Amino acid sequence: MKTSPLLPPEGTVRDWLDYRATEVGVAAVFPETGEELDWRALRDEARALATVLTSEGAEKSDSIAILHPNGREGLIALYAALYGGFRATMINLAAGRDAIAYSLDHCGARLALVHDNTVPAFNDVAPDGLSRVTTTAPVDVELCEIEPQDHALLMYTSGTTGKPKGVVHTHASLLAGGWTSATAHALKPQDRGFCVLPICHINGLCVTVMGALVSGGSLTIVPKFSASRFWEQARDTQVTWFSVVPTIISHLLHAEVNPDQATIDRLRFGRSASSALAVETQRGFEDRFGVPIVETMGLTETAAQILSNPLPPGVRKIGSPGQAFGNDVQIWASDQTTAPIDQEGEIVVRGPNVMLEYLNNAEATAASFAGEWLRTGDLGRMDADGYIYVTGRLKELIIKGGENIAPREIDEALYGHPDVVEAAAFARPCGTYGERVEAAVRLREGSGVAGDMLIALCTQSVGRFKAPDVVHILDELPKGPSGKIQRLKLAEML
Repeated sequence: MKTSPLLPPEGTVRDWLDYRATEVGVAAVFPETGEELDWRALRDEARALATVLTSEGAEKSDSIAILHPNGREGLIALYAALYGGFRATMINLAAGRDAIAYSLDHCGARLALVHDNTVPAFNDVAPDGLSRVTTTAPVDVELCEIEPQDHALLMYTSGTTGKPKGVVHTHASLLAGGWTSATAHALKPQDRGFCVLPICHINGLCVTVMGALVSGGSLTIVPKFSASRFWEQARDTQVTWFSVVPTIISHLLHAEVNPDQATIDRLRFGRSASSALAVETQRGFEDRFGVPIVETMGLTETAAQILSNPLPPGVRKIGSPGQAFGNDVQIWASDQTTAPIDQEGEIVVRGPNVMLEYLNNAEATAASFAGEWLRTGDLGRMDADGYIYVTGRLKELIIKGGENIAPREIDEALYGHPDVVEAAAFARPCGTYGERVEAAVRLREGSGVAGDMLIALCTQSVGRFKAPDVVHILDELPKGPSGKIQRLKLAEML
């Protein structure tokens, strides 16, 4: 199996894992436990677990719910589902109870691969008919035949409706997602990426995991990012590149820990994605550490990357997530014609990495496509050199630390209190996370409910990360002529 800078990978994830298993080389190291996994062992363990899933009744393209943190077992669980011809359904363990319960129910999974530490959370929300797989011994069964266009991945992302949408990727689009990153960043077998982002998110899964599979490189995988241990772990495991979100870059910049010179010399680049990187943060990081940061842009719907700045010595335009790699990106005017250079419009994309559909949501799927073009809902402009500058969002998503948060999801949690008459969550600029969540409510007359009580309610429903930092109690929320709450005016008026 070979890759080309011009053509996306052929075959399936099973084909590529079988190919890597014929080579001698490390697939992943886990500094927290000191374990190491080579490509052959990874393939063998994934195939063994795939036979278990098959023997338990899983059929081709069935959802297999995966509730694992980053780690050896989580990587094997992901590849087992993919190798077996099933739909790996990644569950975000940081989501609130309601979101996890919704995803497990909506995906229709009958089998789940669950880490020991997450069994209580799984038992609390698992719908009837969903069973945890406890056997790992291989079974002598025939695996189903799979093709590049078969379902491979199901990942949930927040939408403007508040209910998570299930993004379906095929083996072809999943591999193409790894290929766009491998091509843009010139990844080679000798490269070792640092996977600090959870692989239940598209960035961690496609950029690092699929990028390594396609390029033949290896990964350092840790359960979560640690500012105090990042440089130590990068040093000890010989990392050559990393992919993070702007929040992590900011944390590293403001931490007192410094890397040794050998680690700096080994690092080819750092990669930033998921939300806009502040110009001051990028320049400060590069000035302090001497590691170039390559800003990029991607979506769950595009198996991560659609845009990237070139590697040095290519021109990196600070403030832009770069040019298209491996797909076509245009700026559309309101009439869906290509906008002139430097004129704002909607960013649209087409290519082999674009999703197949939203699971069980034909209406949302149809609304997201115009022919073969995926409408991103983001506004931007393109300069004469083909670099995109993101200028805003058509959607009302709040992007906190690279995580998409649907305001309506917060609204619904607030409306769960009987004293809340009106509610609207909104984004507020934040130096740490890019944006933070705030909300405004109107209470029934005579109510004694305080803001901290509503924050606690949201935390219980959607999780602390998505819960608002502040809830403003107002006499009236701003509305338009139709009576619709004007969410975007709240940040201005408060």
